[in-house]
Amino acid sequence: MAVYVLIENRYNKIKNPSFESLSAAKKLAEKFSTDNIAILFGEAENSSELGKYGADKVIKVNTGSDLVSRDVIIDAVYEILSNDSDFKALFASATSFGKDIIPGISARFKKGIAQDITELFYDSDPIMIKRPVFAGKAFEVIKFTDFPYFITTRPNVFKKAEYNSSGEIKEIEKSVSPDSLKTTLKEMKSTGSGQIELTEANVIVSGGRGMKGPENFKIIEDLAALLNAAVGASRAAVDEGWIDHQHQVGQTGKTVSPTVYIACGISGAIQHLAGMSSSKYIIAINKDPDAPIFKVADLGIVADLFKVVPALTEELKKVLNK
Repeated sequence: MAVYVLIENRYNKIKNPSFESLSAAKKLAEKFSTDNIAILFGEAENSSELGKYGADKVIKVNTGSDLVSRDVIIDAVYEILSNDSDFKALFASATSFGKDIIPGISARFKKGIAQDITELFYDSDPIMIKRPVFAGKAFEVIKFTDFPYFITTRPNVFKKAEYNSSGEIKEIEKSVSPDSLKTTLKEMKSTGSGQIELTEANVIVSGGRGMKGPENFKIIEDLAALLNAAVGASRAAVDEGWIDHQHQVGQTGKTVSPTVYIACGISGAIQHLAGMSSSKYIIAINKDPDAPIFKVADLGIVADLFKVVPALTEELKKVLNK
């Protein structure tokens, strides 16, 4: 009997949202007085932190390749969990990785899944979870009826907690027969931009149609660099080709939950709000006083973003002594 957490390892480094999932899972493991076990594929330079954030044990899966396809991961995790007939749950972060892999595993067990959850009620019996629905306009509370639970946690919602568990490592070899695979991973390419990833950022500065062109995203990037923030965008800006799709926030982009979200020239279509409405503080800059974004904003500035953003950047340089 145990609680398991699938760890996202990219370019030999564990992604921060996985540590958040690990801490969330640890509280559930404590409820059942069982181990919290991390499943890690390959080598990761920060793997020693798994014990720090709640892993009692670590199963390190060696496949003989740095390029591990979803088929290999699903097969290996299914095999691990099948050897524990009484496992309680499998967690992962609700990144593109977690939302791709976990449904494949839950389907193997013919069990339901709770995706992108924002709260877990540990004291309830049976366990209940809370998650956004209808593009973030409402929340639903779901009750699990039986074990095992399959859960993905929204990044930047569940806080990392230090447990300093043992993190005892058990290595297993996973042989892969190419004939058994439906998909293979041939290559992974990094953008090489060095920019902060949207799903991990505490601060995001986003631009929309109001940016008027790709050349104007420079003022967004300058403010983001000053705040050590990620650069985001609405679908309108991405569809126009002003910025790459990896920056898109919204229902067809990435779901983010930063501490501060600064929306510049973004009207606030429901599809965009679905991806960022769970931000702790929302600051909107738009010259249209009737823009829907102001309905969710904690601070609204009705003004020309081309005047406000550069002025804000200059003032922050003075405050931050940069």
